[in-house]
Amino acid sequence: MTKQLLDERIRGIFGEGGSAGDLFVNEPMKGHTTLRIGGSADLYVIPRNLVSMRNLMVTLKDEHIPVMPLGGGSNVLISDEGVEGAVIATVSFHDLEVIEDYGDEVRLFAEAGTPLQKLVNFCRGRGYKGLEGLAGIPGSVGGAVAGNSGSFGYEIGQKVESVTVIGREGKIVSIEGKSLSFTYRSSGIPDSTIVLSAILRLGKDDPHDVAKRVEGFLREKTNAQPISQWSAGCVFKNPPQAHAGRLMDEAGCKGMVRGDIEVSALHANFFVNKGSGKASDFLALMDDVRERVLKAFAIALEPEIRIVGRHGDR
Repeated sequence: MTKQLLDERIRGIFGEGGSAGDLFVNEPMKGHTTLRIGGSADLYVIPRNLVSMRNLMVTLKDEHIPVMPLGGGSNVLISDEGVEGAVIATVSFHDLEVIEDYGDEVRLFAEAGTPLQKLVNFCRGRGYKGLEGLAGIPGSVGGAVAGNSGSFGYEIGQKVESVTVIGREGKIVSIEGKSLSFTYRSSGIPDSTIVLSAILRLGKDDPHDVAKRVEGFLREKTNAQPISQWSAGCVFKNPPQAHAGRLMDEAGCKGMVRGDIEVSALHANFFVNKGSGKASDFLALMDDVRERVLKAFAIALEPEIRIVGRHGDR
């Protein structure tokens, strides 16, 4: 099928005027990531409801078109050559509500496109505890669940009761949290499977105490991480019994530069795009840092950031 016919078929899914979604061809991805890096996606699609999402997934599978889900655009490095196939954005799925209140606990329904900080602030204002350590982490609920985001001893996977996902074949299923393989920065959910929503079970506390913890964690992040600059979050995973940022700092990596990409002077595990950074420079700087840490400590750092796109497998 030619790209023109595929475009027409997908536009047909969305109806007259794109009422069920939007489709963009050869869409530059740098405007959709927190790092502000990335070439063009063949197709960038924003479904607005479950019906259009399902029909889209079925069509893409039938035509053997690769799929890449995208939420808030953090924790991802998209290659300069762009993305083959379809990037499916979940930004239209942003409902957030309490579905059950047990007195000392609550169950929350959060759709995948809900900004993670909207969820944190929602809980903060109501005294729901268990996600305070996620304060200041960019991205969306879907990406946070898929990557088991966490900080300060908190991980979102600890609070997931169930996750609703859609697979390549268009089948929508609910998976119990205990059936997922939540480990450090992983949930076991396949990359081509799209998280649609999650049900979270949280405890309750005095709203003032929850807010105090959130503010404390956010203050720590603001002082120690370049959260106001263009970055994708932590670049490398923490190796066993160590912290990647500390190893990089002690190996003298802070301030290292490739092109317009720089190892942050605040936190060595953050690479900052100073304005016109390229994925190729980012990858080269990753290699430089990894080599320096390996030489200093005999520890091989593993990427935490997802490296995607043409020639992006690494």
